Amino acid sequence: MMNRILVVFLFSMLSQIGMAQEFPVSNDYFEEGQAMGTVGNPVLEEISGIAFSKKHPNLIYAQTDSGGEAAVYLLDSLGKELGKIKLLGVKNRDWEDIATAKGPDGKNYIYVAEIGDNAAIHPSIFIYKIPEPDRIEKLSEVAPDVLELEYPGGARDAETLIVDEWDEQIYILSKRDKKNNIYSIAWDSFGKGKTLELNKELELPVTSSVAGDVSVAGDQILIKNYLAIYYWERKPGQTLVEAMTKDPVSLPYVPEPQGEAITFSPSGKGFFTISEKRFNIVPVLYRYASKR
Repeated sequence: MMNRILVVFLFSMLSQIGMAQEFPVSNDYFEEGQAMGTVGNPVLEEISGIAFSKKHPNLIYAQTDSGGEAAVYLLDSLGKELGKIKLLGVKNRDWEDIATAKGPDGKNYIYVAEIGDNAAIHPSIFIYKIPEPDRIEKLSEVAPDVLELEYPGGARDAETLIVDEWDEQIYILSKRDKKNNIYSIAWDSFGKGKTLELNKELELPVTSSVAGDVSVAGDQILIKNYLAIYYWERKPGQTLVEAMTKDPVSLPYVPEPQGEAITFSPSGKGFFTISEKRFNIVPVLYRYASKR
């Protein structure tokens, strides 16, 4: 019965996404997804973003969306919960993605994207930045740096955040346009004390984007929607936008009931996905190993 419900859900998603973004599925780059573990904590049933730590081996940061706790959760690479970081002085209106990257000072940070806006009614969005912790604790608290942003042309919905060390840029990818748009802001924009306008960079031939990441080495890019994972290779010296002007390839993807999170492993030799809980299907953490 659950399989039938999932098929109906995916068919509904397909009708929304449409057939305008058909790219050949290539099995040359990554293996099929393998289940690594499940996340059973009811608090974590709405995970909408994951990112590997740059400081701690096998540590994954995760956040929940739409009114969840204003916190970053610490998981191991099998999905086991290890701890939590509370973000002080902010709320989780609709957090939709998370990233890890260095900042202008060379230190490692966690970036949380308050960018969900289903009805496109909020005049501004926020990026919260906190330092990666020195040690893994059951509970810690930190006041984030806050970057307030607005889109050129007005509010829109988004679920994808990428922080790119090559370009020293923060990228946000819109969701509901027929062709999703990439927007950017310099990563040293925190602390300006005012709302800054994003720069519109590029229209992509994909829609309904819900997550993305760039590899630590900077040479691979992933974007996913509910039905597909898109992959770009990037040459030295290319900006992220330049690399993404080329059509992507589609990668093998294990269907998830509502998969909204993706991250490269620190080595770039694989990536992970996880879904929100739907139809009583417990979220499964999948790993896709590189063939290269």
